[in-house]
Amino acid sequence: MNILITGANGQLGNEMQVLSKENRQHTYFFTDVQELDICDEQAVHGFVKDNRIDVIVNCAAYTAVDKAEDNQELCDKLNHVAPGYLAAAAEACGAALIQVSTDYVFDGTGYTPYTEEAATCPNSVYGSTKLAGEQAGMKHCSRAMVIRTAWLYSIYGNNFVKTMLRLGRERETLGVVFDQIGTPTYANDLARAIFAAVNRGIVPGVYHFSNEGVCSWYDFTLAIHRLAGIKTCKVSPLHTDEFPAKAPRPHYSVLDKTKIKKTFGIDIPHWEASLAVCMKNLEE
Repeated sequence: MNILITGANGQLGNEMQVLSKENRQHTYFFTDVQELDICDEQAVHGFVKDNRIDVIVNCAAYTAVDKAEDNQELCDKLNHVAPGYLAAAAEACGAALIQVSTDYVFDGTGYTPYTEEAATCPNSVYGSTKLAGEQAGMKHCSRAMVIRTAWLYSIYGNNFVKTMLRLGRERETLGVVFDQIGTPTYANDLARAIFAAVNRGIVPGVYHFSNEGVCSWYDFTLAIHRLAGIKTCKVSPLHTDEFPAKAPRPHYSVLDKTKIKKTFGIDIPHWEASLAVCMKNLEE
C-alpha cells in the first residue's frame, strides 16, 4: 500500500519512520510542512491523487497547549480544518485516514478510565480544535479511524521525559504536580498500534491508546530519575494551582484501551517497561 504520513518530523512521525523499516511491504511518503502543507486544500488533494495514496496517517498537529489559547486561528487551521482536507482527499481516492487525537477532548473531571463512548467536553482551545478535527475526519471520510492518546514521549523532539532528565541533572530540587493522573505513552508503542491497524485492516471508529497502568506526573518523574540514576535532585509533589497556566489541564485522563486491544489483537506494555526501553534508546 501507499501510505502518507504527515507531521513526519514530530515524535510520532519519527517513530513511524523507524517502524517503516520493519514494514517494507508498503511504500511510504513521509511529509512535513516543507513537502506538503496540509492547510493547502489543493495541494493535499493533488498529493493524495498523484501518489495513489491508500492510507493517510495524520501525525501533524498544533500541540502547544498554552500558546493555543492566543493562537486560536492557526491552531484551528492545523487541528481541525486540515484533517477535513485530508479526509476529503482520502475519500475521493477510496483511501483510509488515521487521525491522531488527544485526551484533551475530555475535561478530566472523570474518575474511571474514559471509554470511546464517553461524552467529550474539551475545556481548552487545543482540546476543542482536536475534537473538531476528529469530527471533520469522520464526516468527510467513510474509512476514518481516530486514535486518542495521552502524555506522549519518545527519543525525538521535546517532551516531558527529556525535560525531567535535564532538570534532574541541573537542579537540586524540583516540584512536579501530583494531582494530574494519567498514563504516559511511548510514541514507538503508539506507532506499533497504528501499524497493527494498517496491516490487519482499518476498522473505522474512535479508539483509545496509551501505555498500561496509571501514574501522576510526580510518579512519572521519580521513575525517570530512578532509571537514569539521578540521585542528586529532590523531587517534591505540587498542586496544579501552584503552576499557573493559560489552558486548564485534565486532572484525570486515564484512557480505557479495551477496544483497540480487542479489535487489532495488540498487547500494550506497562508504562514503566516502555519508559525503560526509551531511556535505553536515549543513551545509545
